[in-house]
Amino acid sequence: MKKIIKNQKGQGMLEYVILTGLVGIFCLAAFKSMGKHIKTRVNHMNEKIVKELKID
Repeated sequence: MKKIIKNQKGQGMLEYVILTGLVGIFCLAAFKSMGKHIKTRVNHMNEKIVKELKID
């Protein structure tokens, strides 16, 4: 019997691409859902800093 050796580099690369794509989609969804909340908090902190550090 002959053993057929298959090139598995392509399979590993495809798995890597799929995994990277899923992580990217998850990050975009998380950023989109929390974006407004983060923006509000940053603006609030900015207002406090400007209020405390008045420059004449």
